[in-house]
Parts: sequence; structure tokens; C-alpha cells
Amino acid sequence: MSDRCFLIVNPTSGGYTRRRIEEIVTSLRQRGKTPELLLTGSAADASLFARRICGEETEPFIIVGGGDGTINGVLNGLEPGKATLGILPLGTANVLARELGIRTPEDAVLKIIGGVTRTMAVGLLEAQEEKRYFSLMAGIGFDGSVVEDVRLGEKRVVGKGAYALAALRQLAAWDRELVRIRVDEREVECHSAVVCNGARYGGDFVLAPAADIFTPGFQVVCIKGSTRRTYAKLALDLLRGRGPSGAGILTLNARLLEISASKAVQVDGDYVGRGPLRITAVENFVKVIV
Repeated sequence: MSDRCFLIVNPTSGGYTRRRIEEIVTSLRQRGKTPELLLTGSAADASLFARRICGEETEPFIIVGGGDGTINGVLNGLEPGKATLGILPLGTANVLARELGIRTPEDAVLKIIGGVTRTMAVGLLEAQEEKRYFSLMAGIGFDGSVVEDVRLGEKRVVGKGAYALAALRQLAAWDRELVRIRVDEREVECHSAVVCNGARYGGDFVLAPAADIFTPGFQVVCIKGSTRRTYAKLALDLLRGRGPSGAGILTLNARLLEISASKAVQVDGDYVGRGPLRITAVENFVKVIV
């Protein structure tokens, strides 16, 4: 792994301060790294920076300072199989960092210096003209509608609470349309689905215990029950540390699936559009520091 690295930082992330980033840059330099700091100025910059770096560097080493949305932006600028990625958790939920056992930016720096890596698999979502890689999950239906409805002003003030507020609004404007999911030769109907590449959801809540970011494939959580009660039970189970279960929940394992309906879609916590869509597993996508 090269000592030259690029630090892509989202200055609007909740954990960002200029002093913290200066300390991280100094710490990396003291330990023999040569970081180049790149601050994003728009949602598109993370992907643009990553694409340029992969085009110019033989062994691109990128450190991402931000939340899961910023990490997703970088993923979508990478050349598959070429880059090494380090994660600095500065976002709202930092789900990927939690999957990697990284709790703080200081913890992340120590792991970056250690240089131990594993190869991560990702998902590729194709919906109409949209193509998007994701590291954690893709959700369609209620999950996607909640993310679509998150308001930036609320997120800045109450952090993860903005998702709860959006969920309450979606519960009030209830939609009973069903989604058809095709996995291999099997087809099922459900109200919503979350295609999980990793185990965690929204922080430390374990939604898909069988999913593993280092193993190609997904655990698909299908919410078959179309009532508010089904979702309330699922939320309580997650809060209590239980996996999703019950008559209204179906879980499937898949490496390729197709989902019908024009419901809202989110990947890694960002709204990306509407279905129908196709999702495939992509192995050996990027080396990530663990």
C-alpha cells in the first residue's frame, strides 16, 4: 500500500471540524504517510475526486472522512478492484465504520497506520437509467420513501432523529402498493424490501445477521405485512436487539434479484430514484482497511 494517500472529506458532516482534520493530517504525516486533503463542495465531488485519483494513480489509496453517503460517493468513482479505502467516521450513523469495527476517527487513524486490509464486496443497483454501487443496503418501498422525505434542515439539527420524523410522516401518508421480487426462479410479493450487503442498519441495529460485506451476496429482508403494525413490531425488535422475525417478515439469500414497482429507492442512506430495479453482487470491488 502506497504512503501517498488522498483524504476526501465532507466538511458538512456532523463530526467535521477544521481542527480535527488538521490533527488527523498531522498524525498521518508523523507516521510516514503523505496525505493530500480534498474537501467536497457538492454531493458530486466525492465521486469526481475518486474517479480522477483512480485515473492518475497506479495504487490509489483513498481515505474518506464523512458519513455513509460520502463513502457511497467515493465508491461510485472507483475503478473496481484497483483502490484501497480507509474510513474516517464523521457522519450521522457511520454504519460502514461500525461494520468494520471503527468507532472513532482516532481509532480509524490507528487502523490506517496498521495497514491491514480485506477485500469488500458491494452491490450494483440498476434502476431505469441509474447505476449505483452500494456497500451497505438498498431499500425500496417504505424504507426508500423515508429517506426521500428526510429534510436536510432537520438532519442538521437532530441528526438521526430526522429519519424518525420522516418515518412518522410516511406512516401518516400510508401506501399499500406491493412489490414483486424475483430471486432465481422464485417470485414473492411484499410491501417493502431491504437488500442488505452488511448486517447493520441505521447504526448498530442488526437487520440482516447473515449478511457480510466481505462475502458476495445479500440477505434480503422482505416486509410482507402491509400494515403499520408490522413496521412497529419490526422497529421494536431492532431496538431490543432482535433480528427481524414473525409472520410479516420473509428473508431470502440472493446474489441477483429483480424488483418491480415504481416505489422510492435508497442506497446507503441516500435517495436515488424509483424502481423497477435490478441488483447484482460484485465481488473483489475494493480493499478496505480493517
